[in-house]
Amino acid sequence: MDKFNTLEILRSSAHNSSIFHLCINRPAVRNALSMDFFSEFPRALAALDQNPDVRVVVLSGAGGHFCSGIDLSTLNSTITGPQSGTSADRGRTGERLRRDIKSLQDAVTAIERCRKPVIAAVEGACIGGGIDIITTCDLRYCTEDAFFSVKEVDLGITADLGTLQRLPAIVGYGNAMELALTARRFSGVEAKEIGLVSRVFASKREMDEGVRIVAEGIASKSPLAVIGTKAILLRTRDLNVEQGLDYVATWNSSMLLSDDITEAISAAKQKRKPVFAKL
Repeated sequence: MDKFNTLEILRSSAHNSSIFHLCINRPAVRNALSMDFFSEFPRALAALDQNPDVRVVVLSGAGGHFCSGIDLSTLNSTITGPQSGTSADRGRTGERLRRDIKSLQDAVTAIERCRKPVIAAVEGACIGGGIDIITTCDLRYCTEDAFFSVKEVDLGITADLGTLQRLPAIVGYGNAMELALTARRFSGVEAKEIGLVSRVFASKREMDEGVRIVAEGIASKSPLAVIGTKAILLRTRDLNVEQGLDYVATWNSSMLLSDDITEAISAAKQKRKPVFAKL
Protein backbone atom coordinates (compact mmCIF):
# COMPACT_ATOMS: atom_id res chain seq x y z
CA MET A 1 0.00 0.00 0.00
CA ASP A 2 1.08 3.57 -0.71
CA LYS A 3 1.91 5.92 2.14
CA PHE A 4 -0.27 8.99 2.50
CA ASN A 5 0.02 12.32 4.31
CA THR A 6 -3.68 12.69 5.13
CA LEU A 7 -4.89 9.09 5.25
CA GLU A 8 -4.08 5.78 6.87
CA ILE A 9 -5.04 2.33 5.61
CA LEU A 10 -5.23 -0.50 8.12
CA ARG A 11 -6.33 -4.09 7.80
CA SER A 12 -8.74 -5.37 10.43
CA SER A 13 -6.87 -7.22 13.19
CA ALA A 14 -8.69 -10.50 12.53
CA HIS A 15 -6.56 -13.11 10.77
CA ASN A 16 -6.68 -12.67 7.00
CA SER A 17 -9.56 -10.23 7.36
CA SER A 18 -11.09 -8.85 4.18
CA ILE A 19 -12.18 -5.68 6.01
CA PHE A 20 -9.88 -2.69 5.56
CA HIS A 21 -10.07 0.63 7.40
CA LEU A 22 -9.47 3.93 5.60
CA CYS A 23 -8.92 6.68 8.17
CA ILE A 24 -8.82 10.43 7.53
CA ASN A 25 -5.71 11.23 9.53
CA ARG A 26 -5.37 14.94 10.34
CA PRO A 27 -6.53 14.93 13.97
CA ALA A 28 -4.80 18.20 14.84
CA VAL A 29 -7.31 20.05 12.62
CA ARG A 30 -10.27 17.73 13.25
CA ASN A 31 -9.55 16.04 9.91
CA ALA A 32 -10.16 19.13 7.79
CA LEU A 33 -9.79 18.33 4.09
CA SER A 34 -6.59 19.67 2.53
CA MET A 35 -5.49 19.69 -1.10
CA ASP A 36 -3.35 16.64 -0.32
CA PHE A 37 -6.49 14.82 0.81
CA PHE A 38 -8.24 15.47 -2.47
CA SER A 39 -5.34 13.99 -4.44
CA GLU A 40 -4.74 11.08 -2.06
CA PHE A 41 -8.32 9.98 -1.38
CA PRO A 42 -9.14 8.70 -4.89
CA ARG A 43 -5.75 6.96 -5.08
CA ALA A 44 -6.37 5.21 -1.78
CA LEU A 45 -9.84 4.07 -2.83
CA ALA A 46 -8.55 2.87 -6.20
CA ALA A 47 -5.87 0.82 -4.43
CA LEU A 48 -8.45 -0.74 -2.10
CA ASP A 49 -10.78 -1.40 -5.02
CA GLN A 50 -8.08 -3.24 -6.96
CA ASN A 51 -6.79 -5.22 -3.96
CA PRO A 52 -8.33 -8.72 -4.15
CA ASP A 53 -7.99 -9.10 -0.37
CA VAL A 54 -10.43 -6.23 0.22
CA ARG A 55 -14.16 -6.90 0.36
CA VAL A 56 -15.40 -4.06 2.58
CA VAL A 57 -13.93 -0.62 3.39
CA VAL A 58 -14.71 1.16 6.68
CA LEU A 59 -14.16 4.93 6.51
CA SER A 60 -13.56 6.88 9.72
CA GLY A 61 -11.65 9.83 11.17
CA ALA A 62 -8.74 9.90 13.61
CA GLY A 63 -8.72 11.66 16.97
CA GLY A 64 -12.38 11.77 17.94
CA HIS A 65 -13.85 13.54 14.92
CA PHE A 66 -14.84 12.34 11.45
CA CYS A 67 -14.29 15.55 9.46
CA SER A 68 -14.64 19.26 10.20
CA GLY A 69 -15.06 20.17 6.52
CA ILE A 70 -12.79 21.60 3.90
CA ASP A 71 -9.62 23.27 5.16
CA LEU A 72 -10.10 27.04 4.80
CA SER A 73 -6.67 27.37 3.15
CA THR A 74 -7.79 24.79 0.58
CA LEU A 75 -11.00 26.71 -0.01
CA ASN A 76 -9.05 29.95 -0.42
CA SER A 77 -6.55 28.43 -2.84
CA THR A 78 -9.38 26.96 -4.91
CA ILE A 79 -11.05 30.35 -5.20
CA THR A 80 -7.93 32.44 -5.81
CA GLY A 81 -5.90 29.89 -7.76
CA PRO A 82 -2.11 29.66 -8.04
CA GLN A 83 -1.97 32.49 -10.56
CA SER A 84 -4.55 34.84 -9.10
CA GLY A 85 -4.35 38.33 -10.52
CA THR A 86 -2.37 37.36 -13.63
CA SER A 87 -5.44 37.55 -15.86
CA ALA A 88 -8.33 40.00 -15.94
CA ASP A 89 -10.32 37.65 -18.18
CA ARG A 90 -13.27 36.60 -16.04
CA GLY A 91 -14.17 33.87 -18.50
CA ARG A 92 -10.78 32.16 -18.15
CA THR A 93 -10.78 32.65 -14.39
CA GLY A 94 -14.23 31.08 -14.18
CA GLU A 95 -13.24 28.18 -16.42
CA ARG A 96 -10.23 27.43 -14.21
CA LEU A 97 -12.37 27.56 -11.09
CA ARG A 98 -14.90 25.19 -12.66
CA ARG A 99 -12.14 22.68 -13.43
CA ASP A 100 -10.86 22.92 -9.87
CA ILE A 101 -14.33 22.30 -8.43
CA LYS A 102 -14.86 19.34 -10.78
CA SER A 103 -11.56 17.87 -9.58
CA LEU A 104 -12.66 18.11 -5.93
CA GLN A 105 -16.02 16.57 -6.83
CA ASP A 106 -14.26 13.72 -8.59
CA ALA A 107 -12.24 12.92 -5.45
CA VAL A 108 -15.43 12.48 -3.41
CA THR A 109 -17.21 10.50 -6.15
CA ALA A 110 -14.30 8.02 -5.95
CA ILE A 111 -16.31 6.33 -3.18
CA GLU A 112 -18.99 5.44 -5.72
CA ARG A 113 -16.41 4.31 -8.26
CA CYS A 114 -14.99 1.88 -5.69
CA ARG A 115 -16.71 -1.43 -6.39
CA LYS A 116 -16.36 -2.56 -2.78
CA PRO A 117 -18.93 -1.30 -0.24
CA VAL A 118 -17.75 1.70 1.80
CA ILE A 119 -19.16 2.08 5.33
CA ALA A 120 -18.92 5.44 7.12
CA ALA A 121 -18.31 5.24 10.89
CA VAL A 122 -18.87 8.75 12.25
CA GLU A 123 -17.67 10.01 15.61
CA GLY A 124 -17.69 13.67 16.69
CA ALA A 125 -17.88 16.36 14.01
CA CYS A 126 -19.14 15.68 10.50
CA ILE A 127 -19.41 19.10 8.91
CA GLY A 128 -19.53 20.50 5.37
CA GLY A 129 -17.24 18.34 3.27
CA GLY A 130 -17.76 15.55 5.78
CA ILE A 131 -21.43 15.45 4.75
CA ASP A 132 -20.37 15.34 1.10
CA ILE A 133 -18.28 12.28 1.91
CA ILE A 134 -20.76 10.30 4.00
CA THR A 135 -23.64 10.85 1.57
CA THR A 136 -21.47 9.12 -1.03
CA CYS A 137 -20.88 6.11 1.24
CA ASP A 138 -23.00 3.00 0.97
CA LEU A 139 -23.82 2.63 4.68
CA ARG A 140 -23.57 5.15 7.53
CA TYR A 141 -23.36 4.69 11.31
CA CYS A 142 -22.50 7.11 14.11
CA THR A 143 -22.02 7.51 17.86
CA GLU A 144 -24.39 9.39 20.16
CA ASP A 145 -21.91 12.26 20.45
CA ALA A 146 -21.67 12.73 16.68
CA PHE A 147 -22.94 16.01 15.27
CA PHE A 148 -23.57 17.13 11.72
CA SER A 149 -23.96 20.34 9.74
CA VAL A 150 -24.38 21.22 6.06
CA LYS A 151 -22.25 24.27 6.77
CA GLU A 152 -21.52 25.82 3.39
CA VAL A 153 -24.05 28.68 3.43
CA ASP A 154 -22.35 30.00 6.58
CA LEU A 155 -19.17 30.32 4.51
CA GLY A 156 -20.96 32.21 1.75
CA ILE A 157 -20.88 29.35 -0.74
CA THR A 158 -23.26 26.79 -2.24
CA ALA A 159 -22.31 23.22 -1.34
CA ASP A 160 -20.78 21.83 -4.51
CA LEU A 161 -19.15 18.47 -3.76
CA GLY A 162 -22.28 16.30 -3.77
CA THR A 163 -24.41 16.97 -0.68
CA LEU A 164 -27.13 18.86 -2.55
CA GLN A 165 -27.32 16.08 -5.13
CA ARG A 166 -27.20 13.04 -2.80
CA LEU A 167 -28.69 14.15 0.53
CA PRO A 168 -32.30 14.58 -0.70
CA ALA A 169 -32.45 10.95 -1.82
CA ILE A 170 -31.30 9.86 1.64
CA VAL A 171 -33.27 12.11 4.02
CA GLY A 172 -36.00 13.50 1.76
CA TYR A 173 -36.21 16.77 -0.15
CA GLY A 174 -37.76 18.80 2.66
CA ASN A 175 -35.22 17.73 5.27
CA ALA A 176 -32.32 18.34 2.89
CA MET A 177 -33.59 21.82 2.02
CA GLU A 178 -34.01 22.78 5.69
CA LEU A 179 -30.58 21.49 6.71
CA ALA A 180 -28.80 23.09 3.75
CA LEU A 181 -30.46 26.51 4.11
CA THR A 182 -30.10 26.82 7.89
CA ALA A 183 -26.67 25.16 8.24
CA ARG A 184 -27.85 24.19 11.73
CA ARG A 185 -26.09 21.59 13.80
CA PHE A 186 -27.99 18.35 14.36
CA SER A 187 -27.28 15.33 16.51
CA GLY A 188 -26.60 11.68 15.80
CA VAL A 189 -30.05 10.84 17.16
CA GLU A 190 -31.70 13.24 14.69
CA ALA A 191 -29.49 11.88 11.91
CA LYS A 192 -31.01 8.45 12.64
CA GLU A 193 -34.55 9.87 12.76
CA ILE A 194 -34.25 11.39 9.27
CA GLY A 195 -32.43 8.39 7.80
CA LEU A 196 -28.96 9.83 7.35
CA VAL A 197 -27.49 7.02 9.47
CA SER A 198 -28.78 3.49 9.97
CA ARG A 199 -27.93 3.19 13.65
CA VAL A 200 -26.57 5.25 16.55
CA PHE A 201 -24.17 3.66 19.06
CA ALA A 202 -23.55 4.73 22.65
CA SER A 203 -19.77 4.83 22.26
CA LYS A 204 -16.99 4.49 19.71
CA ARG A 205 -16.16 1.05 21.08
CA GLU A 206 -19.73 -0.11 20.52
CA MET A 207 -19.80 1.45 17.06
CA ASP A 208 -16.54 -0.23 16.08
CA GLU A 209 -17.95 -3.58 17.17
CA GLY A 210 -21.30 -3.01 15.48
CA VAL A 211 -19.70 -1.89 12.22
CA ARG A 212 -17.35 -4.87 12.37
CA ILE A 213 -20.30 -7.25 12.56
CA VAL A 214 -22.03 -5.57 9.62
CA ALA A 215 -18.82 -5.51 7.56
CA GLU A 216 -18.04 -9.15 8.27
CA GLY A 217 -21.57 -10.11 7.27
CA ILE A 218 -21.21 -8.34 3.93
CA ALA A 219 -17.70 -9.73 3.42
CA SER A 220 -18.98 -13.28 3.85
CA LYS A 221 -21.30 -12.99 0.85
CA SER A 222 -20.55 -13.51 -2.82
CA PRO A 223 -18.24 -10.69 -3.96
CA LEU A 224 -19.91 -10.65 -7.37
CA ALA A 225 -23.35 -10.32 -5.78
CA VAL A 226 -22.15 -7.54 -3.47
CA ILE A 227 -20.46 -5.40 -6.11
CA GLY A 228 -23.40 -6.02 -8.45
CA THR A 229 -25.89 -4.84 -5.83
CA LYS A 230 -23.92 -1.63 -5.26
CA ALA A 231 -23.47 -0.99 -8.97
CA ILE A 232 -27.14 -1.57 -9.79
CA LEU A 233 -28.44 0.62 -6.97
CA LEU A 234 -26.13 3.46 -7.99
CA ARG A 235 -26.99 3.16 -11.67
CA THR A 236 -30.75 2.79 -11.32
CA ARG A 237 -31.27 5.78 -9.00
CA ASP A 238 -31.15 7.88 -12.20
CA LEU A 239 -33.35 5.53 -14.26
CA ASN A 240 -37.04 4.74 -14.33
CA VAL A 241 -38.20 1.26 -13.31
CA GLU A 242 -38.24 -0.13 -16.86
CA GLN A 243 -34.75 1.16 -17.61
CA GLY A 244 -33.48 -0.16 -14.28
CA LEU A 245 -34.91 -3.62 -14.91
CA ASP A 246 -33.31 -3.69 -18.34
CA TYR A 247 -29.95 -2.64 -16.88
CA VAL A 248 -29.94 -5.35 -14.19
CA ALA A 249 -31.00 -7.97 -16.76
CA THR A 250 -28.00 -7.04 -18.88
CA TRP A 251 -25.72 -7.08 -15.81
CA ASN A 252 -26.89 -10.50 -14.62
CA SER A 253 -26.76 -12.02 -18.10
CA SER A 254 -23.00 -12.11 -17.59
CA MET A 255 -22.54 -12.06 -13.81
CA LEU A 256 -24.89 -14.97 -13.06
CA LEU A 257 -22.54 -17.29 -14.93
CA SER A 258 -20.21 -17.66 -11.96
CA ASP A 259 -19.10 -20.29 -9.46
CA ASP A 260 -20.49 -18.15 -6.62
CA ILE A 261 -24.06 -19.35 -7.19
CA THR A 262 -23.00 -23.01 -7.21
CA GLU A 263 -21.00 -22.48 -4.01
CA ALA A 264 -23.83 -20.61 -2.26
CA ILE A 265 -26.35 -23.36 -3.05
CA SER A 266 -23.93 -26.12 -2.08
CA ALA A 267 -23.10 -24.42 1.23
CA ALA A 268 -26.79 -23.96 2.03
CA LYS A 269 -27.49 -27.65 1.40
CA GLN A 270 -24.49 -28.72 3.48
CA LYS A 271 -25.30 -26.20 6.24
CA ARG A 272 -21.86 -24.61 6.14
CA LYS A 273 -20.46 -21.18 5.42
CA PRO A 274 -19.77 -20.58 1.73
CA VAL A 275 -16.21 -19.87 0.59
CA PHE A 276 -15.97 -17.53 -2.36
CA ALA A 277 -12.97 -16.79 -4.56
CA LYS A 278 -11.36 -13.36 -4.35
CA LEU A 279 -12.37 -10.74 -6.85
